[in-house]
Amino acid sequence: MPHPLYLHLSKYVVVSESEFSDILNFFEKRKLSKKEIIMQAGTKCNSNYFVAQGCLHMYLVNENGNEQTVQFGIENWWITDFMAFQHQKTTDYFIQAVENSEILCIDSKKQEELFKKFPQVESYFRIIYQTAYGAAINRLKYIFTYSKEVIYYKFREQFPDFVARVPQYLVATYLGLTPEYLSQIKHKQQS
Repeated sequence: MPHPLYLHLSKYVVVSESEFSDILNFFEKRKLSKKEIIMQAGTKCNSNYFVAQGCLHMYLVNENGNEQTVQFGIENWWITDFMAFQHQKTTDYFIQAVENSEILCIDSKKQEELFKKFPQVESYFRIIYQTAYGAAINRLKYIFTYSKEVIYYKFREQFPDFVARVPQYLVATYLGLTPEYLSQIKHKQQS
């Protein structure tokens, strides 16, 4: 079976199997255990991560010491602190495996080399980043337009498999809810 990154690249740009073998050499493959942290707040953001299998979440710890999930990464998604990665700065975020996962890591220098050698991969990233930016704008629209309860229902409707797969407390922090409030919403719906 073809590699997940090859399949994902092929959805957006033309990459031969031999080119993909060379492309894959720019990455480090890692297996993560559930709850393993791969990026720490206060450290330089050196890597961009492609989720080949599993689920990761990126979060910050707020002033009250509570985790606030800002991004998830499941199969075929990229996850990092993109601003810190681009500028090689310190991150304010953590990235942790939600379940046992397999990822591909690429550092900033290797990514630039990859783009020079395979310009179609740079085109791929442009498409991926545009899509991610559009999704972030859409998420803001939901936050500004809908009640917390409606946000949960719309999220569940749009991503039912995701809601079933990810622990509810993480879904709650991603949607700006407390786990208790999410339980109330779910209980109210079942009544």
